[in-house]
Amino acid sequence: MKSKFKIILNDIDAMIARDPATSSRLEALLCSAGLQAIIAYRGCHWLWKHNLKLTARILSQIARFLTGVEIHPAARIGKGFCIDHGMGVVIGETTEIGNNVTLYHGVTLGGVAVFGKNGKNKTKRHPTIGNNVVIGAGAQILGPITIEDDSKIGANAVVLHDVNRGKTVVGVPAHEAIKQEDKSKRFTAYGVCATDKDPIECKLLELEKELLSIKKTQNKRQ
Repeated sequence: MKSKFKIILNDIDAMIARDPATSSRLEALLCSAGLQAIIAYRGCHWLWKHNLKLTARILSQIARFLTGVEIHPAARIGKGFCIDHGMGVVIGETTEIGNNVTLYHGVTLGGVAVFGKNGKNKTKRHPTIGNNVVIGAGAQILGPITIEDDSKIGANAVVLHDVNRGKTVVGVPAHEAIKQEDKSKRFTAYGVCATDKDPIECKLLELEKELLSIKKTQNKRQ
């Protein structure tokens, strides 16, 4: 019981550390729907592990109604978990989440339906998220893929394949951003920072410059 209480304290402190609008544990408990959803999940997960699965599902649905965050009680989530803003987050049944992970609103950790000979196959269908991962608002991470430690998922990215350790991915479908050195080591909200560049956008800018150069050359000849 003490360990469960300590995990919840870690979740509260993670919210204070990563949300500039939250300044105390009391404020976090009373005003953060994301934190309230996490605490409700911790209780529902305990019930699920003790084979009170229907009760766990019912209570998780009540928590979903109250907070706007849907976390299946069978999901496995580490300590220091933070859901900022919260509304619209969906975390599926076979999801596994490491320690010190941050999610923003509208994130889906979704499953891919797997059908066997006798109908639905209850195998791993949802993502595995490593430690210290930041997932930006509206991102969709789908299927039994792995997002390795220290990775960042940009807002509204759709991730369908594994992401290697420490990488930043953006776009639809998600692709690796060109990451420049950031010496500040600050927490990057929404998964990206000013030094992250979309390689597709960079290529389009290069093509635009090239076209402008060609037009200038043609105008001079005329």
